[in-house]
Amino acid sequence: MKKGTEYIGYVEKVDFPNKGVVRLTSLVVQADKGTETDGVNELRTIPVPAEDVEKRVVVKGVIMGQTIRLRVLKVRPNKNKAEGMLLSVVKASEDEVEPLCPLFGSCGGCAYQTLPYEKQLSLKEMQVRKMMDEVIQTPYEFLPIRRSPVCSGYRNKMEFSFGDEYKGGPLALGLHKRGSFYDVLTTDSCSIVHDDYNRIVRCVLELARETGLPYFHKITHIGYFRHLVVRRAQKTGEILVHLITTSQGGEAEKPFLERLTKELIGLPLEGTIAGIIHSRNDQLADAVASEGTTILYGKDYFYEELLGLRFRITPFSFFQTNSLGAEVLYQTAREFIGDTKDKLVFDLYSGTGTIAQIAASVAKKVIGVEIVAEAVEAANENARQNGLSNCEFIAGDVLKVIDTILDRPDLIILDPPREGIAPKALNKIVSYGVERIVYISCKPTSLQNDLLSFQEQGYRVEKVCPVDMFPGTVHVETVVLLSKGMVDKDNYRKVKVDFSLEDMDLTELRGKATYAQVKEYILNEFGLKVSSIYIAQVKKKCGLEVGKNSYLPKSE
Repeated sequence: MKKGTEYIGYVEKVDFPNKGVVRLTSLVVQADKGTETDGVNELRTIPVPAEDVEKRVVVKGVIMGQTIRLRVLKVRPNKNKAEGMLLSVVKASEDEVEPLCPLFGSCGGCAYQTLPYEKQLSLKEMQVRKMMDEVIQTPYEFLPIRRSPVCSGYRNKMEFSFGDEYKGGPLALGLHKRGSFYDVLTTDSCSIVHDDYNRIVRCVLELARETGLPYFHKITHIGYFRHLVVRRAQKTGEILVHLITTSQGGEAEKPFLERLTKELIGLPLEGTIAGIIHSRNDQLADAVASEGTTILYGKDYFYEELLGLRFRITPFSFFQTNSLGAEVLYQTAREFIGDTKDKLVFDLYSGTGTIAQIAASVAKKVIGVEIVAEAVEAANENARQNGLSNCEFIAGDVLKVIDTILDRPDLIILDPPREGIAPKALNKIVSYGVERIVYISCKPTSLQNDLLSFQEQGYRVEKVCPVDMFPGTVHVETVVLLSKGMVDKDNYRKVKVDFSLEDMDLTELRGKATYAQVKEYILNEFGLKVSSIYIAQVKKKCGLEVGKNSYLPKSE
């Protein structure tokens, strides 16, 4: 097998995220004039060479059961696997149906639109189960995947990019072409957002084209238009329109923004525009950012409702992008959390404080930590509006902030970004020694790495439940319940020791025992090894003085 060789192959399975494992069925060769081909794809094929029969090629963007034409991009030495690129689908899978979106296949957004929803759920459930089985070291309960209440028009946020469909082509506004960093498809008929989004995209693009101003080129760093972010609440119907440009608009900017505001307000929408805002961003990175924001109309926030609570959402604050699906996700998390009466809960990576406020109604107190200051401000405001006085939200990096919190949690909820939890932050989270941790993950591969670390440090995986928040796409959320140490299940048993100081001879005791002396005593008397962190926890529980560094690992 060589780089650049083309094959016909059959997709045997699809691993997360949308990585098809392809068995080669024939080798594609150059067809000479007058040579007989298959008559459909004009291909001439020969049997796969014997040395390649057992090899498999990983190809993205395919469906299980398809027969495809592929080109080899990379061959892994000493392995029977290679990486390839999809060229065309020779024969569709028996499971495939017609896609909802006319841009399916060209757009890089949805990958599973040609699969019936039940098949999508089965595939995602199988992928998560396989990945969890690879890293979870003890028996655990795997719950069936929970579905999104709606499969189309479910997103409450969409980031569109300005660009062109081909070099030198007309201005486009939408999503990137599949596999392209530069080319942009005008996405004004997207099926995973409400049609209000499509009407707004058409309006903005038409007016932007009339200005004659170019989009911001990633290489030359010249141009005006960058991004359009639209957010629409599922429950309230409120819409926030956010245009991001550079400062290169010149004299054309003011009349354009004035006309844009007027035209957007006059659009026949099912929802209601709560605000139109404009941000300038001259940074080189291709990311939605602000170096100054102006409100063109209304306000710079809108409201959404989840599980009877009301949430204020600002332009840069994180909020689950499927509002109805988020209710399923957070109900699942609440089931895993269990009893929180009279308990202090930490919600780390808390966003706008959604799960924290859902837990707060039955907890003693909830402390949330989030790195985006704007989201923390919104979270505190949300708690006040929802009448929750036992919520506190702190802005900052989890790694640094938790060192400043004097209170110690009884339970921890984690909802980290896609890359998972930084190792140092994970170590500090573990040092609290809480009995239960509920981990909400948006990327199973990151979850795998973190679960290995939690298990190495004494936590056991009790339950796992996938939740589909993104129908039509490869993404899936996963909720995990972790418990500390040994629990009353299977061959794991807690050891309870009752003792009284009255039964102990303390006549020879002089001063305070060091941690090393305590460890040696327990090892000699009971044959048990204990950590310094555990000793500190017991001392605190018994009302004894504990040093400020007692909970830190030796490396700290």
